Formats: sequence, C-alpha cells, structure tokens
Amino acid sequence: MIISVFVNLILLIASLIFNINYTVLQSGLSYNIVPSELNEEISAQKAVVLGEDGRLLLYSKNANDVQPIASITKLMTALVFLESNPQWDDIYTITPNDQVTGGKVHLFNGDKLKIKDLFLTSLVASDNGATLALVHATPFSEEEFVARMNTKAKELRLENTFFADPIGLSEKNVATARESALLVLAAFKEEAIREAISLKTHQFETLQGKLKKIESTDYLLFDDEENIFSPLGGKTGYTEKAGYCFAGIFAGEEGDILAAAVLNSAGKNGRFQESKEIIRWTLDNYFNNSK
Repeated sequence: MIISVFVNLILLIASLIFNINYTVLQSGLSYNIVPSELNEEISAQKAVVLGEDGRLLLYSKNANDVQPIASITKLMTALVFLESNPQWDDIYTITPNDQVTGGKVHLFNGDKLKIKDLFLTSLVASDNGATLALVHATPFSEEEFVARMNTKAKELRLENTFFADPIGLSEKNVATARESALLVLAAFKEEAIREAISLKTHQFETLQGKLKKIESTDYLLFDDEENIFSPLGGKTGYTEKAGYCFAGIFAGEEGDILAAAVLNSAGKNGRFQESKEIIRWTLDNYFNNSK
C-alpha cells in the first residue's frame, strides 16, 4: 500500500512537470501514462487500449464514460446467437419482419440462405436486417434475446453496458470504451466470430441462385500501410448519437495481442486512423522498447 501511494505520488509529480496524465488500475498494479498532446490529437471522445487478458489498461481517454455504441452491439448479438447452438447449414427465409431501415440492405424478402451466410452478412457487412434475422432464427423472441444479451453482459462483468435492441439503432444501447474493448476481446475468443470479423469480403448464392457480395465495414482490413502491427478484425458502429465508433483486435510484430476501442470519433475514416495511432503509441511505449 505504501509503495502504491509512493508510486502514485511520483506519477502525479511527473504529470505536473511533463504535462502528462496517468490512470491507475487496481490499487496501482497497472499504470497508463499518456502525453496530453496525444489525447488532444484523438478526436474520439472516448478511447482505450487493453492488453489481451483485458486487465492491463494501456491507453485511456475517458475510457469509463458511458455512451451509445451503435453496431458494436452486434458483437454481443453474435455471442448470444452462438449460445443457441446454430446449425450452419440450416436454411432461413427472409421475411418482412426482418426488414430494417438504416444501413445498406443486402437481403430482401423471400431470399433463402444458409444460417452461416446470414451470420457472416450480419458481422462482415454490419447488415441490420441480417442481424435481426439471426435473432428470429433462434427459439427466442426479440425481447427474450435482448434479455439474454444483458445477462451475458453481466457474465462478462460489463457493468456499464446495456442493450435495448440487438442491432444498435437504439440510443439506449450503451457501454464505455473500456467495456467495448472487453466485448471485442470476448467475441474474438469465439472461432465463428473471429473468422467473420477478419473477412474483407464474402460472397454466396441464395437458394434461388442470387449472387450476394458483401464487403467488410472495417476499412483497416484493407489498409496497405506498413505498420508495426496487424489489424485482425473488429466491429464498426455509427449513429448520430454514438458518432463513429470502432472496436478491434490488433497483433504487434512480436505477437502481442491488443484490443482498442474508439467511440464518437469525428469522422468515418478518423476512427480507423485514431485506432492505429493509439495502438502504435501503445506498442512503442509498452512493448517494442522493452524487447
């Protein structure tokens, strides 16, 4: 305890001298020292980088502030859907009840497709209708499914996370940047989700022979810039209230796995650029210099 207080005092003095801020987790077990200039450059109102186990807070900007998370919601939808033990080759027929306004539409009334293609359309293209169809493909009503999402959030100890719908259109679907990063870490442990969010594109045919081509909304997968890390996949989100959001997984050159989340970024592409910036800063300051 005395050592923890002493270290905090040193960090406080450093923050005053060098114009840096710091965050302390779990009674001083983990420290995050971030130059204020970096936080000023990041337009996202909330941002975070976590270590692979979710316990190390490596970068933080208002990381515990709650706000809407838009389609990052679909990661939890996918987790709960997998708990229903889906049969990937089963066929689902799109109905008018699956139609949702907002976002690009890939599936239309009467389309017949495999559950696996429905799952991939939801996560790769962030298709709202496909996501709602996933819910309808389970034995649960929408209300029951959302209740399971909130139960799952509690199981994952996401104390500030709440869902009102399975898509992310509701302003009541909220979380913090930190809990968004924890969510993507939990989702990434599932092979089916890991495969889906790593895909740049996916194409398939409906049973009627219609060719469907979908493209990931995660532009980092298409990024050809040379970096000290590789983007492994993530989930985008946008509503007017949420702003431009992203939660993703990255691997450093030495295999270090990190999760980043940026919420309410200023622009569609800015959320990706800012994710890269905070991941790069984290690797430079916590990993690469120590090897």
